[in-house]
Amino acid sequence: MRLSRVHVPDPLTAGHRHTIEGVAANHIAHVLRLRLGDPLILFDGRGGEHAARIEEYRKGAVIVAVGDRSAADPESPLHLTLAQGVSRGERMDWVVQKATELGVTRIIPLLTERTIVKLDARQLERRLSHWRGIAIAACEQSGRNSIPDIAIPARLHDFLRESDSGAARVLLSPTGTLGIGALQAPHGRVIVLIGPEGGLAEAEQRAVLDTGFLAVRLGPRVLRTETAAVAAVTLLQHLLGDLG
Repeated sequence: MRLSRVHVPDPLTAGHRHTIEGVAANHIAHVLRLRLGDPLILFDGRGGEHAARIEEYRKGAVIVAVGDRSAADPESPLHLTLAQGVSRGERMDWVVQKATELGVTRIIPLLTERTIVKLDARQLERRLSHWRGIAIAACEQSGRNSIPDIAIPARLHDFLRESDSGAARVLLSPTGTLGIGALQAPHGRVIVLIGPEGGLAEAEQRAVLDTGFLAVRLGPRVLRTETAAVAAVTLLQHLLGDLG
């Protein structure tokens, strides 16, 4: 039987007792409903994982004995950044979840001219925390031990000024002339940019292409933004990463 996997924010040390509090403790006690003596797997997001066993329950806390560390870390050799136009509600949540499962290294939520979601500073902070929670849960489920970095949402033009010029840079566009199979990533790094619902405005597309991005199409059909994200990440991991 597969052991339950739980992320903890603090560094883990083999041979020590570790106190788990907050969301992780609640997950162990009330979602997984593990009992005293039950084994589980813990990871702290820094690579690798530890065998552990529940030794004690306290109010709001779980005490575990931390066992040996396994260095196994099923990370893709492809350093893949998904720059994703922010979409509404569950669509963006779904993109974060599936991109994490598929091995994306970094997710940059983009705010563009046609972004429907309007967020003030407090809402941005809450949404970012929410997305990070989704990524952690996806790591627990998928067996990843390294949590993808989810950046603070950025304006498109700010993102373009700071984008990694050493990476292969791709703009998904229905009008692109290249297929994704023609892409090469000599440095093992790719940035794929996907617009929100309604796509990028014409001036935004020009700015992206002027920065050095290649316009790539996935096929003859126009995909929804969340579908395009999963399709592109899957193809890139198959061509350049570790999806067989």
